Amino acid sequence: MDAKLFGEVFVTLLVITDPPGMMPIFLALTGPMSARDRHRAAWQAVALALGVIVVFAVAGQTLLDYLHVDLPALQAAGGLLLVLVALELLTGKADDPSQQSTSNIALVPLGTPLLAGPGAIVATMLFVQQSEGAAEVSAIAAAIVAVMITVWIVLRFSGGIVKVLRPGGIEVLTRIAGLLLAAIAVQLIADAIAAFVTQYADLT
Repeated sequence: MDAKLFGEVFVTLLVITDPPGMMPIFLALTGPMSARDRHRAAWQAVALALGVIVVFAVAGQTLLDYLHVDLPALQAAGGLLLVLVALELLTGKADDPSQQSTSNIALVPLGTPLLAGPGAIVATMLFVQQSEGAAEVSAIAAAIVAVMITVWIVLRFSGGIVKVLRPGGIEVLTRIAGLLLAAIAVQLIADAIAAFVTQYADLT
């Protein structure tokens, strides 16, 4: 296995997934849940993210070409989805436990597009396309699994923070997370628009 490539992929994906930055969003979305449901949401989100990244690593470019979808379109779609989640956090609709589902939260937005977002997908696709031989492919696969394990550990043991913050602190954290999520969403959409403009400018 290529240790240098492993380190490069691990650091790149770890920075993109940003476990410390993911923690406040995770706590905001799962704050009203029981510890058991929160733990289940953590591993479901990581499992989905791992599955999505692996699928796009193996057949991402083929799938996008078949659907006639450009990468900026995927990025913009992820941004729009995050806008909806951010609005729920900012307006307080996400605070109602009766309207929340552990599996839904784990799948969207935690699993995708937050963990397995456009950045992680594109980075993985590029690493795979540039790889040569089984040693480099093994290094990429091991790095992806290592990153997902790291993310799971951070989310799994973030429950202790909930006990410290209590309901009032969770409410404040929810609003802050909503604002941060909205900023991430706007940046994704802006990057997608810039990519579209550059792409079509090059064609003309």
